[in-house]
Amino acid sequence: MTDYKPPFRWGIGAGLGVFLLYVLTLSPSTAMWDTSEYIATAHILGIPHPPGNPLFVVLGRVWSVLLAPTGLSVAVRLNLLAAATSAAAAGFYFLVVHRILWSFLRTGQGDEESTAGDGAPATEWTSLIGAGVSVLLSATAFTVWNQSTVNEKVYTISVAIIAAVIWLSLRWMDTREEERGLRYLLGAIYLIALGSTNHLMSVLPLPALMLFVLLVSPAVLVRRKFLVRVVPLVLIGISFNFFLPIRAAQDPVINEGDPTCSGVAEAAVAVFTNGQKGCENLALVLSRFQYQKPPLTDRQAPFGSQLLNYLQYFDWQWARGLDSSEQPRSGRNPITVAFLLLGFWGLWMVLRSDRGAFFLIGGLAATVTLGLVFYLNFKYGYSLAPEVQARDLHEVRERDYYFIASFGLWGVLAGMGLTGAWLRIADTLSGARRHLMAAPVLLVAFIPLGANWVWASRANDYATRDWAFNLLMSVEPYGVIFTNGDNDTFPLWYIQEVEGIRQDVTVVVGQYLYTPWYPRQLQELTSPDRQRPFLPEQGAGIYEPPPTPPEKPIISLSQEEMDQIVGGSFSASMTVPLGPVGVQYPADHYLDRGDQLTLAMIIESFGERPIYFATPSGILGRLGLEPWAVRHGLAAKLVPRDLTADPAPGLVQSSPGYGEDWFDVERTLALLNTAYSYRGLKDRLVWTDRSTLNIPWYFYLTAVQMADVLTRWDGATDEQVEALMLEAESFLVTARGGLLAYSDVEEEE
Repeated sequence: MTDYKPPFRWGIGAGLGVFLLYVLTLSPSTAMWDTSEYIATAHILGIPHPPGNPLFVVLGRVWSVLLAPTGLSVAVRLNLLAAATSAAAAGFYFLVVHRILWSFLRTGQGDEESTAGDGAPATEWTSLIGAGVSVLLSATAFTVWNQSTVNEKVYTISVAIIAAVIWLSLRWMDTREEERGLRYLLGAIYLIALGSTNHLMSVLPLPALMLFVLLVSPAVLVRRKFLVRVVPLVLIGISFNFFLPIRAAQDPVINEGDPTCSGVAEAAVAVFTNGQKGCENLALVLSRFQYQKPPLTDRQAPFGSQLLNYLQYFDWQWARGLDSSEQPRSGRNPITVAFLLLGFWGLWMVLRSDRGAFFLIGGLAATVTLGLVFYLNFKYGYSLAPEVQARDLHEVRERDYYFIASFGLWGVLAGMGLTGAWLRIADTLSGARRHLMAAPVLLVAFIPLGANWVWASRANDYATRDWAFNLLMSVEPYGVIFTNGDNDTFPLWYIQEVEGIRQDVTVVVGQYLYTPWYPRQLQELTSPDRQRPFLPEQGAGIYEPPPTPPEKPIISLSQEEMDQIVGGSFSASMTVPLGPVGVQYPADHYLDRGDQLTLAMIIESFGERPIYFATPSGILGRLGLEPWAVRHGLAAKLVPRDLTADPAPGLVQSSPGYGEDWFDVERTLALLNTAYSYRGLKDRLVWTDRSTLNIPWYFYLTAVQMADVLTRWDGATDEQVEALMLEAESFLVTARGGLLAYSDVEEEE
């Protein structure tokens, strides 16, 4: 037991300051990757990809409803949830650092006389300053900041839980001899259990917490009062996963994995074994069976390469804007090394402060660095190991967000180390104002704030939203659009489910057709009683008059018939009729389950629903349908006719040097000039995520191709061609990474 009193008001103030920073740099809309999926599922209480994240979905919905009277958009409300939970973590970390520094300044090298030098009051104000410095560094680390300005993942909730667990653990240590002390430990354990239903990242403090308890007071683990409380608390926390089968049974529009169960007992087995047994559908979701990562003994890349990948991301944290290169060998290295050493200094200060606290915080630091690198078992980094040319051996994007807890914690440690440097310098000086004279060294804490601002901020970024809007507007009423992956799928879900735009369009995710549940869901969602109507006011004056709604779903096969479809090769050449043409497949041509279901949907929908593809490659190419693809703006429509011999009026093919794509000129011009929006896609300062540069590249190529097409179209003017080329140049600036971050994508292409 100690006489320590937490400075709650200062902690709240620190959290509010961080929250204000995140609000100033907050995204006004959605973003790439999982952002749209999570915003949409929180808005409609849907089920996102495994493990389903029920705590986030429910918390996000409640948060959004509470903020509804503010008039803020749904996207901003959910983005504020990310900002608020990260700010909450900052508040807890302020309390943690203050507690460590308070002890450090009262014992050992940190005694009041030798370090603070100004008596007991100095212990207090130096602890407050040190805690503030630590929070500033933690909150402005690149990944922490970037992930706190948009709800891309569910990790900010887990980060808040981790910080709260550390603080509760320290409070238990200080009050363990009091009656109230046990409540802090039980609270920490409950948060870990509940947090596991958000994401398993919330469980990361558990090994360090167990070691901490064993060192500080192992007897508590066998106390009856502890045991009779901890078991029900853990079960109650984990039971939040029951939301998944309950909600799935109500068939929400987004219901990934369809974790329905036939009974409570089998659902309970799946929930309390984390998907190892019990209800099959729920178990597959909870265990993330969909991803089927190899065992940890089967490394997807050498551990040294995986560790280098972590160090690459660590190098981004403290001065991302000083060098646009993704490589760890960059102009950021001196600052990176400095913050690395400051973090170790901070760890030393924790050790000098309290041995138990060192094993708690040091154990967590080891878990979220080396332990997490080993557990995640990544492939080669997206931008590392260029000598490994096979892209399937690399991650599909940068994965720095997985280490958000690591970088946030290291920022805290570096802040303590910087505080130690400040105090050490002050000790070399004399006079009552020596701390003030040494204070300029604390300006180091502002380096990430200045160097990361442009790269981490998402203010005024509507690029993803407008990309999705433009793609959906390219599709005629009641059309079907086949997509390839996250970034041409999830943003469409956001536009449809959150903004309520073009819900008549059926989005078919090619990757999900391999599952047993998704084709059935498509069938149900496109049945006449659930088909959502086309609203003429959303047609931008292009799609008039509105057509009659379809009278049947996009596929009529029974569930048993769909389940029987598996990949296979033709024993002989085959021609699949498609309207007036036939798609020819040679003998031994292989079509997998997804390809066959795609063909079945196209054949059954033909004549009743227009068929589109998000890109003129991918699925179109695999199915051999490219000869009948006609571009309508960003999307490619399937037009089964001999385009070369009888192209129909208004269809023009681009030159051989420009891809030889067919364009519906008038429709595309109408889309480009009157329907589309381009916020954040032109003349941008920085496009932070290099793995999504294909989006602005696609806009650039579309503008260039259309300029070429207009030179071959009788109705075009020189002014139209020139205007499109100017548009293309603006897109090209962004496609190269932005004005401040030229990338060598052009060379790689």
